[in-house]
Amino acid sequence: MRRLGTWLFLGLTAAGCATTGTVETGVYHGDQATYRIGPVSSDWTPVTVNQQNDLAWHNGAKGAVMHVDSDCDPGLDIPLTALRSHLMIGFTDRDVIEEEVVPMDGREALRTHFTAKLDGVPRDILLQILKKDDCVYDFGLITPPGPSFDEALRDFDGVLAGYTTLAGPP
Repeated sequence: MRRLGTWLFLGLTAAGCATTGTVETGVYHGDQATYRIGPVSSDWTPVTVNQQNDLAWHNGAKGAVMHVDSDCDPGLDIPLTALRSHLMIGFTDRDVIEEEVVPMDGREALRTHFTAKLDGVPRDILLQILKKDDCVYDFGLITPPGPSFDEALRDFDGVLAGYTTLAGPP
């Protein structure tokens, strides 16, 4: 799993690099996993980051980014809360607003909404983490504080609503 703060920086600066897989009609085919996501609004521009995330998008009007990532490593069979803590590395002044276990693709996923600073800049962040079939799937939304979060959340939840795993590691 990669640091979300690193992803945010790279996601906004390294557009155009190769990704680890392909996406076609909402289905991601990667080296480690294949899954379907819900539709992504045309307001979101795909961002490709070399070896950082399976899928990522930027919404300039909302100042938001969102990502989907998979990591199929039996060593990641650790509690969801530990996986969440790993994704929060690099953020300071963290304040958890809400954390809950939610159903996702026939399993339990951990959904955490928190505020934090990245390099001193306040952000609203939502992480959702799922473990299934020896893989960890993480989903992230990062926005400026305020109305941008609620607006981007609708799009993010739409991506999550259509999510289902189609195949695990080869």
